[in-house]
Amino acid sequence: MLDMKLIREEPQRVRENLAHRHHEADVDMLLELDARRRDMLVEVEAWKQERNRASKDIAAKKRAGEDATAEITAMKQLGEDIAAHDAELREIESELHAAMLRLPNMCAPDVPVGADENDNVEIRRVGTPPTFAQEPLAHWDIGAKLGILDPERAAKVTGARFHFYVGLGAKLERAVYNFMLDMHTEEFGFQEMIPPYLINADSMTGTGQLPKFAEDMFKVEGLPYYLTPTAEVPLTNYHRDEVLDADRLPERLCAFTPCFRAEAGSAGRDTRGLIRQHQFHKVEMVKFAKPEESYAELEQMTAEAEEILKRLGLAYRVIVLCTGDIGFSAAKTYDVEVWMPSQHKYREISSCSNCEDFQARRANIKYRPAPQAKAEYLHTLNGSGLAVGRTVAAILENYQQPDGSVRIPEVLQPYMHGRTVIPAPTV
Repeated sequence: MLDMKLIREEPQRVRENLAHRHHEADVDMLLELDARRRDMLVEVEAWKQERNRASKDIAAKKRAGEDATAEITAMKQLGEDIAAHDAELREIESELHAAMLRLPNMCAPDVPVGADENDNVEIRRVGTPPTFAQEPLAHWDIGAKLGILDPERAAKVTGARFHFYVGLGAKLERAVYNFMLDMHTEEFGFQEMIPPYLINADSMTGTGQLPKFAEDMFKVEGLPYYLTPTAEVPLTNYHRDEVLDADRLPERLCAFTPCFRAEAGSAGRDTRGLIRQHQFHKVEMVKFAKPEESYAELEQMTAEAEEILKRLGLAYRVIVLCTGDIGFSAAKTYDVEVWMPSQHKYREISSCSNCEDFQARRANIKYRPAPQAKAEYLHTLNGSGLAVGRTVAAILENYQQPDGSVRIPEVLQPYMHGRTVIPAPTV
């Protein structure tokens, strides 16, 4: 959530940010609601002071044995006016709060202005994509030939955009996320968490999934819960309505979870394979940081996601998202994209974002800069470390062999009980 003071003092800057993000919102309406709210607060406070004075006058008259009937009648009317005023004020505040929840974050000053993903800016490329003697197979064809991915039976059991991982496919998926968790906890200083997978609406609102993206969430029928779309939601809300001591920042949390997304806006996109599923696994990184340290933490978080790909020997690139492609809650985002040989292009495998104080305001997460200092909103960051299914897809495609087998990256072999290859089926 944006600071209302920012909207009040720099409305044109907010309008420009909305235009750059291609997001429509009535800033004038927000300012009008805010002005009415502030005027009414002054009025009701004056009335309450008048009521307090009248109460003292009535008490004094009663002590003196004088008739206070007129004053009591006037105070009763004043009380009714105050109650009506308070009700109207609550309605205005509710309307203003609802409108504020639908405003996206302000983009950081160095975020490139652009219309869509085509205007994202490449920062660097790391590694060399492999070459193949013949056209490389897509991971879904490799998975089918090896018998380790089964979308057909998953469609029978559930529906489209689900998979069974079978045998060494399941073991490879498990190896990937265990490797990621070990790196984040043993090398990068994250604390591992196992969060709830059912999330309430307040938590979804705190991180920005609600109310704007309700159609992308899976709601549990008859219960006030949603299936978690990403561990960012429970991890960030771990400190909702709390004030943290400055000496515990930055705090780094990570978690492996299944993620559930309706993919409402992706009709016809990536309908095959592991790139865009309704259910998928992800290792998520979340950081709570002091405002002056958050952008250094963003660079470090991106490097941590990159290091996973370096250890796996996968070529990738890093891009900074433009204003037309950046997420609702983010002030600045780096996407890490892995090379997919069958598509001859890089595809997103991690997104690392600094949300500044946007989520902290929604979730009421603060820190105290010094023991006696006033509590202030901290900054939250999140990033995929990495999307597990997409990592498996990249391994299958980049490590496919002419005989139909798939080599297992060296760092994963201990997690695969020493196996070096997923063998091609024998005819």
